[in-house]
Amino acid sequence: MSNQYLPEGSLIGSVTNREILSSPGAVERALTNGTIIEVPVKRCDRELTLYTELGGMTGVIPRTEIMDLPEGGELRDIAAVTRVGKAAAVRVIGVTRTPEGTPAWLLSRRAAQRECRERFLDGLTPGDIIPARVTHMEPFGAFADIGCGVISLLTVDAISVSRISHPRDRFRTGEFIRVAVKSVDPDTGRIFLSHKELLGTWEENAARFTIGQTVAGIVRSVESYGIFVELTPNLAGLAEPKEEVRPGQIASVYVKNIIPERMKCKLVIVDAYFGDPVRGRCEYFVPPSVHRIDAWRYSPACSEKTVETVFRAEDVSFSGLS
Repeated sequence: MSNQYLPEGSLIGSVTNREILSSPGAVERALTNGTIIEVPVKRCDRELTLYTELGGMTGVIPRTEIMDLPEGGELRDIAAVTRVGKAAAVRVIGVTRTPEGTPAWLLSRRAAQRECRERFLDGLTPGDIIPARVTHMEPFGAFADIGCGVISLLTVDAISVSRISHPRDRFRTGEFIRVAVKSVDPDTGRIFLSHKELLGTWEENAARFTIGQTVAGIVRSVESYGIFVELTPNLAGLAEPKEEVRPGQIASVYVKNIIPERMKCKLVIVDAYFGDPVRGRCEYFVPPSVHRIDAWRYSPACSEKTVETVFRAEDVSFSGLS
């Protein structure tokens, strides 16, 4: 699946995009060809018009061209002002004039988003794997740009198998990630996302550890019967109770036992302290060349419980973990 409709910020530093921004002739060709480009938004005026520079002239994105809104939708002020300092995917649609009367390129983010929807997003089905960029986060989930600034929701329970209290436990705003299409609302066309299916099965994650090792993890919850420590985003183990251990702490844990039949990792906490965990990008077990999965089984074949996700056109089911 070839995708030219990428999250905003993907093209801004590319050689081709830089050449278009610096050359009046290249901007003219982008106008003629309908090419989607990315521009850095420099400022926003009182009328919620956005301004940039390209091809030796000012670029103008009028309020009506900032976003592809549903019929009757109103652009919120925050949606305009928060574009300042960020990249915007746009099409060059003509020439206009600034309030001062100087010639300016007329740009449309709305046109880029509409084309993205019609030629890419409307063709997605559950199980398709696409790039995304985290735009903002709430306790219930992360919002992600899935193409030209079109936003989709990734609920907190779909981020990883290891449970987190907030998406910021896993992501950073502005981070590029990979996601799977979880479902598509047939009435509104809204796309919902999932992420955990790309982070490896129980066996793939457990294979990183051996009995007798001492490794680092993150304390995710403290219960009366034990302490859950995340070893990887898709693998948590249960440690024996220990006083003064709190959620969010980094823990040094001794791997006491690994039991595939029960999907259990038994741990002993050696030490726990507050600090900044070393977090890199999420490691994906699905190769970049793979653009679709139809089903994903998290649990080992020998497990007493089956935990899996089945993607299907009408929705997606994930079962097995309580």
